[in-house]
Amino acid sequence: MNPISLELDHQIRAIVRHCGLQIIQMASKKFEVFEKGPEDYVTTIDQALDAQLSAGFSDLFPTDGVITEEDIQSRQQFYQQYDRLWCIDPLDGTEDFIKGRSNYSVMVGLLEHYQPIAGWIYAPVYDQLYYGGVDWGLFQTSADGAPMPLAIAPQRFSAFSAESCRIMIGHRDQTRYGAAIARQIPNVEFSSIGSFGLKVLEVITGNVGLYLYLNGRVKLWDTVGPLALAKAAGLTCCTLEGEPIRFSPDAIDPDTLAHHQSIVIGWSDYVDAFRPKLELAVKQVGEK
Repeated sequence: MNPISLELDHQIRAIVRHCGLQIIQMASKKFEVFEKGPEDYVTTIDQALDAQLSAGFSDLFPTDGVITEEDIQSRQQFYQQYDRLWCIDPLDGTEDFIKGRSNYSVMVGLLEHYQPIAGWIYAPVYDQLYYGGVDWGLFQTSADGAPMPLAIAPQRFSAFSAESCRIMIGHRDQTRYGAAIARQIPNVEFSSIGSFGLKVLEVITGNVGLYLYLNGRVKLWDTVGPLALAKAAGLTCCTLEGEPIRFSPDAIDPDTLAHHQSIVIGWSDYVDAFRPKLELAVKQVGEK
């Protein structure tokens, strides 16, 4: 069942796509880049779209909480007993965007009673919008075309075990853990792109078997939308130790809203086969 009305979904898609197309337009002009923290960047484009998305969703859903990446004050809403929270990243994959790459996105996720139930991910360069949720389905649309079911491609471990194990992993995690993982999984094949949401979509559409995230920087606006889509696709979403990923305050940093837990998102065959080996590899690095 759709967690929101068809009319509101249509308005959400229009807002998200409009903001995404603005990224391309604004990128053709001069913009500023700031470093919020070590290797954590924001641009004046992020900031402008953050304000637009915040206002748009506050108007659409006046009784819900709205948390956006660049509005630090909005983080307080996570603790204000809202039944529903909209978690918004105006430009996921900012570093890729700054470097002129294509794999960035606008992301919106709906968290209800601390569970991700719906998400929207728009890739402006490709003009592709992916959306849906648990008990709703997954859809893809381009430009003003009619939504179509998103092609889900489950990956079975047996089909790849003799040749390669395709794992999505970020550059920082690969730098730190890649060699140890390769010792545990000699046929591993690493893949990486910018946006967290687009990485998850690579798993959903069968380009990789699982996505491993370890560096502890990912926050609610990065995860709620993508994990809602992952759950709707039937993916396993767990920690490196096999525990459920939690979105409740006890599992989230109170100031930054970053996840305390590691994140593994993948097809069950892949997760069952490789999670213990990945856990061992990470443990070995930690013991050095």
